[in-house]
Amino acid sequence: MMAAGGDARLAFDGVACLRGHRLLFEGLSFALGPGDAALITGPNGTGKSSLLRMAAGLLAPAAGAIHREGTIALADERHALDPLKPLGEALGFWAGVDGQGRDAVAAGLDAVGLGAIAEVPVRMLSTGQARRAGLARLIAGRAHIWLLDEPGNGLDAASLDRLAATMAAHRAQGGIILAASHQPLGLDDAQPIRFRA
Repeated sequence: MMAAGGDARLAFDGVACLRGHRLLFEGLSFALGPGDAALITGPNGTGKSSLLRMAAGLLAPAAGAIHREGTIALADERHALDPLKPLGEALGFWAGVDGQGRDAVAAGLDAVGLGAIAEVPVRMLSTGQARRAGLARLIAGRAHIWLLDEPGNGLDAASLDRLAATMAAHRAQGGIILAASHQPLGLDDAQPIRFRA
């Protein structure tokens, strides 16, 4: 099972994002508590991925403050899994870094429908399987706050349904989700964060 959200919290207070000499957004404020979700939408280049990187602590805001309580995990197109290792072993490495064990890896693989290929080397995965492997890594880490950058890219309808169910379970346990997506994710009740060109 995933970690309970407990007192997890993510809040932006008047945040601005400057990339190079370009102001992507400013004055952004929102707050998410246990069980909450927010969905970031907008054209490419408007700051969706930058917002997620700021939430993860990988990019500093140009102005404002970001408040975080609880553990955080970011899933984007870079799954960072060793291509030479079997999928289960590669996931096990990161689960260990996150203080989790084999049960967490098995839960992550099952949640994305990859349990049957745990022994297949990461380099042999299809594009869709690699994307699901990245999500399995996120799930196995059992973080309170999930940051998802276009998590539906490369997923078929069945995998999108699994993702929606997994996100619902995470929220039901008090987890938080902040996702950027151009396609529906089953987060119909999520707080909208809309960027415009």
